[in-house]
Amino acid sequence: MHKTITLSEYVKKRNGVALGAPGSMTNMVKRSLGASSFYMFWQYWNPIWGYYLSRKVMKPLRQLLPTWLAIIMTFAVSGALHDLAITVVQWKLTFLFTPWFTFMSFIVLTTKYLGISYREYHWLIRASINISFVVVCLIVTRQYVIQVA
Repeated sequence: MHKTITLSEYVKKRNGVALGAPGSMTNMVKRSLGASSFYMFWQYWNPIWGYYLSRKVMKPLRQLLPTWLAIIMTFAVSGALHDLAITVVQWKLTFLFTPWFTFMSFIVLTTKYLGISYREYHWLIRASINISFVVVCLIVTRQYVIQVA
């Protein structure tokens, strides 16, 4: 029988400290930026959001689709929800996060498939690589979205 993990257990597993505990945000940033791969970066980044995405989007999609496609769709849904939030707050249609997050999902899948790991490098190098993936994906997406719009 498979036990369902609670949000609190999930956050503690990802951050190393309890939900809302002092140092939770610091641990999240340190662990995600210092992750040994871009795939692992997303295992640590924003564990509360990740918990609900994994249960409400990824898990149901994985029952219908191959895992790689469920990952792409989960990133796209996350991006769409970010776009929706910005659209509501600014009261202006936003379409940046959906393509950006979708593009990052391709990088996640490609680097995982190729077995790219930077575990042996210093934390600062790992953080630079992870930040670079996010920033390069944003720049490419912004360039593409601007050209299409």
